[in-house]
Amino acid sequence: MTATLGFVGLGVMGGRMAKRLLDAGYAVVGYNRTREKARWLAQAGLRLAGSPREVAEAAEAVFVMVTDGAALDAVARGPEGILAGLRRGALVIEMSTVSPAAVRALGAEVAARGGALLDAPVSGSSVTIEAGQLSFLVGGEAAALERARPWLLAIGPTITHVGEVGLAKTMKIAINQGLAVQMLAFSESVLLAEKAGIPRERAVEAVLRSVVASPMVKYRGPFVLGMPAEALFDVGMMQKDLGLALELGRTTGVPLASVALVNEMLSAARGLGLAAHDFAVVFDVLARLAGLPPSQKR
Repeated sequence: MTATLGFVGLGVMGGRMAKRLLDAGYAVVGYNRTREKARWLAQAGLRLAGSPREVAEAAEAVFVMVTDGAALDAVARGPEGILAGLRRGALVIEMSTVSPAAVRALGAEVAARGGALLDAPVSGSSVTIEAGQLSFLVGGEAAALERARPWLLAIGPTITHVGEVGLAKTMKIAINQGLAVQMLAFSESVLLAEKAGIPRERAVEAVLRSVVASPMVKYRGPFVLGMPAEALFDVGMMQKDLGLALELGRTTGVPLASVALVNEMLSAARGLGLAAHDFAVVFDVLARLAGLPPSQKR
């Protein structure tokens, strides 16, 4: 537990991951663009830094969990960025969902400064983290992964090494598009049953007991009965990931018809003023089209 670990991006996901590192006994120095949102971590023992550079200067490894490619560029580059303060031999563990090209470019810059980068997006949500069930997809050198393994396992129990840097982001994009497509299919099943005369609650119960009830459907499906006040993964974030999937589909020649459809449904959700809700709110778009009431909002 002698390593000092850095954490840049202490939002809904990153903050909970940093807390698990603290709970495991690691010294953690962190940075968040909105400092006040990380005060609870400071009270738990995290040392708040004034910049990503300050985090990198203090840490043997720097975890990064930010919103998108623009946010990654902002925290990684420039005079106050991670690269400016990176120690020789340090690890950067990049967990954001960004394009494979973006993480490969960052990996080359980290290597030029004598460090190594692991491409390590996660599969799960804030609920998954708190339950100790988060999964990592990892791209990068095997030696770097073995060095980071104890830190990753302190956050979540499952690590899948998929190959070189960039391939973990590719795998994460492939998985995330499936979340939205599953939610659309689930919503159609429930609404078809409801419009034919089955109460919504009973239809949800039946689907969640059926062979199509994936882990994601089991925890997000009940949202159609009561949408949470705080989104686990809001419409904008999901559309960002769907955009990455559609771009990847174009470059690889893989048609993603269902991804394009659910993306349009989420655009409709934004048009209806539902952007702040969890992406499960696609149910409400379909409900309105079917002439049925939307989900209740908690």
